[in-house]
Amino acid sequence: MDVEILARIQFAYTVAFHYIYPPLSIGLGLLIVVMEAMYLRTKRQEYEQMTRFWIKVFALIFGIGVATGIVMEFEFGTNWATYARYVGDVFGSALAAEGIFAFALESGFLGVLLFGWRRVSPTVHFISALMVWLGSMFSAVWIVVANSWQQTPAGYHIVGEGLEARAEITDFWAMVLNPSSVDRLLHVWIGAFLAGAFLVMSVNAWYILKRRHESIARPAFKIALVVAAVSSLGQLFTGHRSAEIVAQYQPAKLAAMEGHYDTLAPADLYMLGWVDEQRQKTVGLAIPGGVSFLTHGDFRTPLRGLNSFEPQDRPSQVNAVFQLYHLMVAIGIAIIGLSLLGLWMWYRGRLFESRWLMHVFVWAVLLPQIANQAGWFSAEMGRQPWVVYGLLRTSDALSRTVTANQVLFSLLLFAAVYTVLFLLFLYLLHRKIQHGPAAAETLNNESEVYSRRENPLMDPPSSPLR
Repeated sequence: MDVEILARIQFAYTVAFHYIYPPLSIGLGLLIVVMEAMYLRTKRQEYEQMTRFWIKVFALIFGIGVATGIVMEFEFGTNWATYARYVGDVFGSALAAEGIFAFALESGFLGVLLFGWRRVSPTVHFISALMVWLGSMFSAVWIVVANSWQQTPAGYHIVGEGLEARAEITDFWAMVLNPSSVDRLLHVWIGAFLAGAFLVMSVNAWYILKRRHESIARPAFKIALVVAAVSSLGQLFTGHRSAEIVAQYQPAKLAAMEGHYDTLAPADLYMLGWVDEQRQKTVGLAIPGGVSFLTHGDFRTPLRGLNSFEPQDRPSQVNAVFQLYHLMVAIGIAIIGLSLLGLWMWYRGRLFESRWLMHVFVWAVLLPQIANQAGWFSAEMGRQPWVVYGLLRTSDALSRTVTANQVLFSLLLFAAVYTVLFLLFLYLLHRKIQHGPAAAETLNNESEVYSRRENPLMDPPSSPLR
């Protein structure tokens, strides 16, 4: 393989591994806020127990996410030096804002969230949970803004020529609010809510099947189910809006996602299919003119196909983009169906009695993760051959001094380290799930010990025989 392919594989591998954790942090943060709000409102101890348990899981996810995210910034300088120079002025402000306004907020209040029980008031502890969640949300804002600028650049001008060219910001808010940033951000946020909700439902479904911690597992499952149902329906609308933005600003990507080659013809909506890139033809089950209807409200409106673009301006792996995009859509529909089925069974009073459904929810934790990964891969592969759409080609963004052997060696090292990290994450998560939420007696003892520490007069006098 040449250095470009290896550098792309390395970056894709590190991003894909890292992207397991931030969505879980965002989604789990939301559920922790809801759980602690329920505790403040009702003072019922099961809400405190579930909040404590999921905060511990959140801390594990947060730690692994931070460790795996640092690597990508170094890759910009080692493998993609021309790219780093080109977008440095744009990304510098966005990533600095992420560190100052998001990561500092999230990590600062995380200490209170983890160690503040019985040390601060319940209201202050709830505020810390809210701030940690908002910090994770703000972190996503700046990362998505930076990535969206690559998809739909705005608020910039180009300084210099050739390999010395670079983009400079002329309008900060035009850069932040570029044509795709808001819609993509909403899509990412909701995908994160689904990842967190399905993790909570998976663990609590397992508890229910094992007849363990049911007084905590049942209300926690219901909270997550409501979040999943609302989010899944919201994702349907944000996904449609994102596709409209792609149709307007990145027509070659839309053509690849839908396997549409004809130069100017109505685009069919494939439910499933296969793209024969040699024959430039897509076969499968399709609704004639379906994409044209979703884009323009008319089944006969023509759309630009891949043949209307020069070969060097098209995505190079059309079938991969097509399959990943359709996988994301199919899982999104499955998530909607499963969430609504859960609500229906709850309404009928048979949610937790349907053991087959609990088994489904145990394994459904994989669905949002696969959909999130498939969506990112289809978006990034569909943008090719551009690393900054219409401005900088991927082949021109590479470092000029890095060799294929160097990239391959570092890729193998990353694969080994990340495998160890992932196995460690699974081991620690398994231990926390096996241990389960703290028992009510433990919480009462903690409260009593804390009260005595604050008021020594509560301690009985020491016996001289001790």
